[in-house]
Amino acid sequence: MRVFISAIIMMVLLSGCQSRMADVPVIRADLSPQTTETAAQAFPVADKVGAPDGLRPCCAFGYDLQAKLGPVPVPFYTIGNVLTAGDLGEHVYNDSFWFGVAEVIGLSNENLGIIYSRHGGFIDIAHVRDTADYTYYLFTQIYPHLGEARMLILSDELSSRRIQFRRFTPPKDPAERYTLSVYLAARLAFRLAAWHEIAQWYGYHSVPGFPEEISAFTPEDLYSNLLGARLAITLLLQGHGGSVADFNRGMESILPLALAQLDAQPAAVTRQMFDSIDGRWWDKRQRVPEKFLVLRRDYSVSDDRLPSQPARETAAGLRLALPQHYRGWPLADLASFELWRTNNPGNLPVTALPFTEADFPALTAHAAAEDKKTAPVSVQRNQ
Repeated sequence: MRVFISAIIMMVLLSGCQSRMADVPVIRADLSPQTTETAAQAFPVADKVGAPDGLRPCCAFGYDLQAKLGPVPVPFYTIGNVLTAGDLGEHVYNDSFWFGVAEVIGLSNENLGIIYSRHGGFIDIAHVRDTADYTYYLFTQIYPHLGEARMLILSDELSSRRIQFRRFTPPKDPAERYTLSVYLAARLAFRLAAWHEIAQWYGYHSVPGFPEEISAFTPEDLYSNLLGARLAITLLLQGHGGSVADFNRGMESILPLALAQLDAQPAAVTRQMFDSIDGRWWDKRQRVPEKFLVLRRDYSVSDDRLPSQPARETAAGLRLALPQHYRGWPLADLASFELWRTNNPGNLPVTALPFTEADFPALTAHAAAEDKKTAPVSVQRNQ
């Protein structure tokens, strides 16, 4: 019975769901490579916003995927994975255990999946939504306390995730203070996403017993997260953070318009692009959660990124980046992301001090080197 229940959980975690669209304002995304957006004023900010409760069930790379439980194939089950920009549904800020349950059993009004875009490659909508949510949450935590020395403790992912805010004198101008808070929130939210990729490779399981190495460093992940951070920047700087409901409506407006700017393609084209890289980026013969169903990975955790694009794509990829400074304040100096050891560290190296962002390149380089050694020959040819 336990095995059966676990199989069902794994299936539905990777499934999308039906949704409906609400009436929303028109908000166009700023997808210039380097944003210079600023707030016209200090807009109202929601208080008592709960932290995102885990992450949405994201999509394995590929489509019409088969699954297995241990060595046993799961019959009569296919993970479709493909979505269209016209079927995104609502955006529901993920701050509730019950939201996660609704996603799992297919009752959420959100839809998740992968969309191919000519200028952004493959976009994983779960990753976009997750980092947008975390940007919003961190902004509501940062803005009221900007300039104060304090620590924010988040839920564990192999390590105890902590953000150490440093004391400094913030801008006197209210609009500048607001803008700086948004930029800092987006920077930190992307670091959370980068750590999630690292944690998955080193043994993190959101569902006990189900390995997630298949999802670590897949080609579309962090570009999708970066897109989510940029969309949240636009929403917040235009004043759509006064309530969770306002933020949700903003995401429902800006996300399909951003996908249109990236030239999102119909589902049939997404499948064709997946087919064009079968055997090079992924192996449709493998079953979830086989790690080397994914044949190509991107181990960079930079927040200045070009999308991964198949060789047959002739359109230029759109570079996206996050701000590093604002009016003389280096964002990296204002807060640090720290990973403290827990009793369940997976395969992370043992260290006396916490990991920080400075350790990410070494952790990802080790992951890349180990994958190169252990991958099948067919995978090594694609690295």
